[in-house]
Amino acid sequence: MAAHEESLRRLALHDEQCIQSLLGIRLNNDKTAGLEPKAHALVRLAALIALGASCVSYGWAVEAALAAGATADEIVGTLVAVAPITGLASVVAATPAVARSLGYDLDWAFEELDSDPCD
Repeated sequence: MAAHEESLRRLALHDEQCIQSLLGIRLNNDKTAGLEPKAHALVRLAALIALGASCVSYGWAVEAALAAGATADEIVGTLVAVAPITGLASVVAATPAVARSLGYDLDWAFEELDSDPCD
């Protein structure tokens, strides 16, 4: 594999080592902000929503938030909290990737609703 192909693949996967190596950005340095790790991770998730990030980036942010002790409710609360600032469309666009990162398959949930025998 050519070097540029490897770099593109690793960047697309949000590979922290690659990002640090190529861009000089340390993604796991949460001490400089002066926030507790959980707050730091949730703020980063909020920023990604505001920017309209990729699915991979949402997965990275949700994983970091969970590792820092955030609950699924706090992650959903972050979506709700940023909606008035970022706009509802940004939150709606981010929701499937965030849900998937939390282990919740929205496609399956919608199929279950569509096949509800009580309709």
